[in-house]
Amino acid sequence: MSAQADAARLIVQALEAEGVEYVFGIPGEENIHFVDALKDSSIRYVLVRHEQGAAFMAEIYGRLTGKAGVASATLGPGAINLQLGVADATTNSTPVVAITAQVGLDRIYKESHQVVDLVSLFRPITKWSELAPSARALPELIRKAFKTAQTERPGAVYLAIPEDVESAPVPGDLRPLPVNVVRPQDPSPAQIARAADVLATARRPIVLAGHGATRAGASQALVRFSERLGLPVATTFNGKGVFPDDHRHALGAVGFMRHDYVNFGFDEADVLISVGYELQEFDPVKINPERDKKIIHIHRFPAEVDDHYPVKVGVHGDISRSLHVLADAVHRRFEINGTGERIRRMLREELEQGRAEGGFPLSPRRVVADIRAAMGREDIVLADTGAVKMWMARMYPTYEPNTMLVSNGLSSMGFSVPGALTAKLAYPRRRVLAATGDGAFLMNSQELETAVRERVPFVVLVWVDGAYGLIEWKMDLELGRDSNVAFGNPDFVKYAESFGARGYRVTSADELLPTLRKALADDVVSVIAVPVDYSANLQLTDKLGELTGPF
Repeated sequence: MSAQADAARLIVQALEAEGVEYVFGIPGEENIHFVDALKDSSIRYVLVRHEQGAAFMAEIYGRLTGKAGVASATLGPGAINLQLGVADATTNSTPVVAITAQVGLDRIYKESHQVVDLVSLFRPITKWSELAPSARALPELIRKAFKTAQTERPGAVYLAIPEDVESAPVPGDLRPLPVNVVRPQDPSPAQIARAADVLATARRPIVLAGHGATRAGASQALVRFSERLGLPVATTFNGKGVFPDDHRHALGAVGFMRHDYVNFGFDEADVLISVGYELQEFDPVKINPERDKKIIHIHRFPAEVDDHYPVKVGVHGDISRSLHVLADAVHRRFEINGTGERIRRMLREELEQGRAEGGFPLSPRRVVADIRAAMGREDIVLADTGAVKMWMARMYPTYEPNTMLVSNGLSSMGFSVPGALTAKLAYPRRRVLAATGDGAFLMNSQELETAVRERVPFVVLVWVDGAYGLIEWKMDLELGRDSNVAFGNPDFVKYAESFGARGYRVTSADELLPTLRKALADDVVSVIAVPVDYSANLQLTDKLGELTGPF
């Protein structure tokens, strides 16, 4: 073993001890020993085309597996390019460990080539940000990085490794630290009793399930809780699938820009039971505008403070266990009123309307309906930020946790293509689709080459309208006109083929579903361009603005 590579190999050994399967990144001059050491390890290094893509790949891996995804970059510009995906991971409560090079300790203290205070830059967007001061500190720092990233509330962490630390010799007895996992505790009996007292006098309680319920694997417990007490359940966009949309108690997802069908369920409620909900997922003012609801907050950790989220009782501990114990402590069953069925019926009618719409360019409803028809219950769809997310998150029926992914904490554009790659790595037997607008697609479309080279098959469905559609929608809605949102596009079929992927162009409404099925069955990297008519945007918001309740 070369003494020059000892510290780099120690880093790799520590990553192996943490169970790391993939490192996503781009090497630089200052971390070549680390990248070289990975070659002889069990870890697969996935060379990407932009560091932003590496961070998004690490994020989606962390979101789907619960284990921290690892993104790697060189110092300076490479590290800075990671920051969007790192911030996205933290705001979406997803474990990520970002490791970059840094200039040597012999010059970091002075003005010098590529010197940037990276630790300070990453600190506001991570749970923890640190620089390795010596090779001897590496085992402790790497163990702390993973423990911090993966402990609730999870998020991204950052570790800078100076060039001279990475290449330093280390003592032969220096080894990775043993991995210890933080286990959730049982809820407090006193808090369970208080929550049961609130429900004892409730008239129309409602459950809001968020991303934390998905992370906790609480789907079965949530279904049992709902059925045992007779409670309707809505989810956030990030919580979609944790409660199946075809369940008779399902209300759909809350988070649209206007007062949507599901919001009427909250209007009637006097008690809100939030399960794994985090405020960055959805502003509570939209479901508790008068601050008059009693809130039972069930999560692994206390709620953030917000004027429209006054917690009456906080039940902190393992979410599934909390739901089971609370259900046993409530000695009544609530009657489901007709609101939930009316909400489900209206969503079904929209989807059925979409299936029947034959116009070209296609309506967003038709695109959503055909995606649902093409995908299985456990297949994974990533809906990129923009008008695509709004239509998919509110209309796409979801039946299993983590089968429709959005960015709702930071709402970053451009995550779906790199994210689809790691979704397929995490679940190779499931089919994966990235649904993206043409604006978001071109932000990280270069990762098509990564997918082709790494032989990771998935389908990208590009909703083509030649504009930043969500901003156009918002401007038209609030200003009555729009500006500076239109752009030109390449030939997406030729563009896909230039990377070695397959390209498809939809030229009529009836072509989309068979094209989707063919591309998904071919099991290669494919891009489908489908022209979309977003005139339905204002029609939808106008319709929702005219709705009155109660239903």
